[in-house]
Amino acid sequence: MSTVLQAQERKDMRRSALKKIRDNGNIPAVIYGARVENKPVFVSSADLTKTIRQSGRNGIISLDVDGHKVDVILSDYQADSINGQIIHIDFLAVDKKSNITVDVRLVLTGEAAGVKDGGVLQQVLHELPITTTPDQIPPQIEVDVTNLQVGETTTVGDILHQGDFTINLEDDTVIASILPPKQEEEINAGEQQEGGHPVHEEGRETEPLGKE
Repeated sequence: MSTVLQAQERKDMRRSALKKIRDNGNIPAVIYGARVENKPVFVSSADLTKTIRQSGRNGIISLDVDGHKVDVILSDYQADSINGQIIHIDFLAVDKKSNITVDVRLVLTGEAAGVKDGGVLQQVLHELPITTTPDQIPPQIEVDVTNLQVGETTTVGDILHQGDFTINLEDDTVIASILPPKQEEEINAGEQQEGGHPVHEEGRETEPLGKE
């Protein structure tokens, strides 16, 4: 069952109207999709937060625009670079029975064996593009890296079945890897610095003072 979120149509498109909407605790938004006309709306910031908490970042929302309901997902949003608050939202109108392509958050789980041995875990991908019906979009996709050793990688092909969706990447696409420990490199770098020229440079800087 979709979570209902109230919205109102925006008719005044001036910048001053946008500021007024935000000052009143609301967020400007637009509804778009293959079977709908682009419609500018606004929603309550507090209600949106509550809705996402209930339905998830990729959940279906029943957007009630002045009494007319349309199924949407939160396609994209813009946030203020200073305070991080959402200042604009894109709602994608969806058909529950038709496939769509979305990006889903990728989460690494477990403590990698290679990290325990001093290696560094490097996550290359943080989102995965998938194709599925809107009601089958998972809140996130998980990859267990517990057995990952130093020098090893985990790929898209290693992801276990977690729902009825298709990942739009090749199986050999790297998700994460364990880099070798850097301790040896740091020791070598330290030795080179000690045998370098800092003393001469320091003496050269003080030479003119000595001559005066």
